[in-house]
Amino acid sequence: MTVGVLALQGDFREHEEALRRMGVATRQVRQPKHLAEIDRLIIPGGESTTIGTLLVIDNLLEPICERASAGMPLWGTCAGAILMAKMIAEGRPAGQPALALMDITARRNAFGSQLDSFEAELQIPALGAQPLRSVFIRAPILEKPGPDVEVLATLDDGRIVAARQDKLLATCFHPELTGDERLHRYFLEL
Repeated sequence: MTVGVLALQGDFREHEEALRRMGVATRQVRQPKHLAEIDRLIIPGGESTTIGTLLVIDNLLEPICERASAGMPLWGTCAGAILMAKMIAEGRPAGQPALALMDITARRNAFGSQLDSFEAELQIPALGAQPLRSVFIRAPILEKPGPDVEVLATLDDGRIVAARQDKLLATCFHPELTGDERLHRYFLEL
């Protein structure tokens, strides 16, 4: 199995390092031809507007949507989750590209600016009883999950921070920054 990590902008290297520690082959995805070399894809955190624009410039938007629609597992972390959401709570800016594959709404910067970044211990039953330390950096939250969306994790106040729809996974935090590989393993099993 080879896991692609979209390497246009954001923290793609951290995902690659986590996968390599697990002994998983990785491939940086920068061009459409790279999609033929992977079995699943991670869209990392970064800046969603920039990543969306680069997806169009590099002719990756439609090929990724086609592969995901055909069953390729896809995981978006933070900005990647925003790009995967069908709706943006604040409205998607005119002309902003997005994958829009997952039946959920994303609310950008739900906790404030970079200065409001924080860590939380999340209970994610799919990963076992031990809480997952989670890093939130200018993080979104997920709202209005459709009927086929499974909520995987919420904060103590009930706000959704991880969800799954079939082989699509969205997390509002950065598991690649903690050294805990359970969520990466979960993605590999989709």
